[in-house]
Amino acid sequence: MPDPHATSERLSGAQRRALAATLLAVALATLDTTLVNTALPGIAAALDASPKAAIWVINAYQLAVVATLLPFAALGDRFGPRPVYLGGLAFFTLAALGSMAADSLVSLAIARALQGVGTSALMSVNIALIRLIFPPARLGQGVGVNALVVGVAFAAGPTVASIVLSLGSWRWLFALNLPLGLLAFGFALPGLPGLPRPGHRVDPLAALLTALTFGALIAALGAGAQHAPALLVLGLAALALGSGALLLRRQAGHPAPMLPVDLLRRPMFALSVLTSVSSFATQGLAFVSLPFFFEAVLQRDPLQTGFLLAPWAIVVAAAAPLAGRLSDRVPPGLLGGLGLALLSAGMAALALLTPEASVPDIVARMALCGAGFGLFQSPNLKALMSAAPPERSGGASGMVAVSRLSGQALGAALVALCFGLAGERGPVWALALGAGTAALAAVASALRLRVG
Repeated sequence: MPDPHATSERLSGAQRRALAATLLAVALATLDTTLVNTALPGIAAALDASPKAAIWVINAYQLAVVATLLPFAALGDRFGPRPVYLGGLAFFTLAALGSMAADSLVSLAIARALQGVGTSALMSVNIALIRLIFPPARLGQGVGVNALVVGVAFAAGPTVASIVLSLGSWRWLFALNLPLGLLAFGFALPGLPGLPRPGHRVDPLAALLTALTFGALIAALGAGAQHAPALLVLGLAALALGSGALLLRRQAGHPAPMLPVDLLRRPMFALSVLTSVSSFATQGLAFVSLPFFFEAVLQRDPLQTGFLLAPWAIVVAAAAPLAGRLSDRVPPGLLGGLGLALLSAGMAALALLTPEASVPDIVARMALCGAGFGLFQSPNLKALMSAAPPERSGGASGMVAVSRLSGQALGAALVALCFGLAGERGPVWALALGAGTAALAAVASALRLRVG
């Protein structure tokens, strides 16, 4: 691959193929997540499960992703992104067949967890590849393109899910992964760069401890939200804390630790991680609760729900390229803080809707949320990656994905908690809580102005 620090405005052919493969992986993972979130009420009904129990379909996926992200990121630093990407893509595509064939909530949750492992491999090298493809002066543009694809996939997902569900079974949603997976292979095999000079050796014990730490943490959140026995919740929390302590001890003094606590000592990096976790918790609260909110609270049918979810993602897609270019000029703390304040206002406005609300009123509030999220995403990605040295791109990329998925998993767990506490009003509580997590993210973003 040509020198990534070249200043040419045009990408080479190899870089364009690598970019296409990278963006297809992002689209595949994002579309898959959005399809399942939108279809969750229908899946719950088809499998005779309660809404609270059905959220385990999401929790199992997110648990698998968060537990394995940093080990895969370390493998990417050690062997390069190509084998991690190709292995993850193959695993994700095959696991989609398992999700398609699932005949119970338990079997679907297991299949989704396996898909989560494939997604984890893809996402662990995503931003590292973007940093490799684009020169430093155009990194904001690169993450803006990445955010644009995420926005388009989010925009397409609810509508595609509603159309598919209106024509046939939810199982066909997972069949969509197969042609997209084959297309991604078509770009990746000739386009992704080969093996670089070997990096730091991967520590298998550290990988196991990392998986235990994050897996037990997400499981404890999910179990607590589902009102599982206190002994189980406390046991999982103790496992997370114990594994985390052993991991920190194991990695003490390592030049490139799997859990990059050394990067968290950089104020800009730490604040950007906090901003990311809080903002994606808001997204998790929104996209898990909104299908139930539209159908149960606002009395809309599944087809209308798909179209009402689309404005958020459409506006994110429209704002992403602009935010990416602005992030090369405007401090991320300012741009991200403004976007997150808009997101908080939009979430509060959605929580106040009643069944008499008109479609334009709903669309306007969803668009406000999308504008806020679109302004936040690219500046935050650039801040995270720029705060890490180039040789730690894999670890930084892993933390980008861990913070995103941890936030989304926290959001999903909080939705289950809201359902358990408020019953039919659970979606309203979840949206109101999302306004609060977005406000917290705005404060964390603004604090970066003091350390930038």
